[in-house]
Amino acid sequence: MSEEAALLTGDWNLAWRAEQAGLNASAPPQQQRVEGWLIRLSPGKAKRSRCINALEAGSLPLDDLLSRCQHAFQAAGLPLIVRLTPFTQPADLDATLSAKGWACFDAADVMVRAHLDELPAALPSGQSLELLDASSYANLVGALRGSSAVEIEAHAQRLLASPVVYQGHTLRDEQGELLACGQLACEGSMAGLYDVFTPPAKRGQGHARVLCAALLERSRSQGATQAYLQVGSDNESAQRAYRHLGFTVAYRYHYRSPEPSV
Repeated sequence: MSEEAALLTGDWNLAWRAEQAGLNASAPPQQQRVEGWLIRLSPGKAKRSRCINALEAGSLPLDDLLSRCQHAFQAAGLPLIVRLTPFTQPADLDATLSAKGWACFDAADVMVRAHLDELPAALPSGQSLELLDASSYANLVGALRGSSAVEIEAHAQRLLASPVVYQGHTLRDEQGELLACGQLACEGSMAGLYDVFTPPAKRGQGHARVLCAALLERSRSQGATQAYLQVGSDNESAQRAYRHLGFTVAYRYHYRSPEPSV
């Protein structure tokens, strides 16, 4: 992955800050470092919590480093997955894994908003935002995306142990019906939006956009001045909603694995 192809905004500093904030906010309790690589071994559903983030080149030959990581993932009962970004080290890691035949999958875009001014209007009449505890939120999101009991528990543990306090919210109408849900993670001036979901029957009605606008307003009251989020590169409807909120694509990442099913 070349920097030119993967870094899509001219603001390298903001992209790097979004990457660092995202790593902090998604940290599971099951992680370790090997030669500068951040290895995450959560049994949860989110791939960002069960993959390698290659942050430094390290001193070991690449095959030896990959072998050490493979042992760690096998011991945890997880497939070996590497997350590849414009910041990955060594810089040719993506090309090297591709040459080894490792499959590329699940491309995602990190979108940023450089300023949190001129946010959309407040919640529509009759709608309300509710803060949920970590376990309740993990159960809600898990049900929406069909997670297993193990994955839901791992998600709850990650939220409870996160070094960046997570704030899970639901958006409901005046009858109490769920319209959307999403999480806010504020670290200094950076606000991250995570796990934004809309129930199937409520999609296409703008509820996720309303929820995200309300979360951004809350983040601003907590001192945030910039925001980021991650969304599938092929999720055009979500990307349109986020562009409407003032987000632009900063950079793209994807995963690779030697295993056929991950």
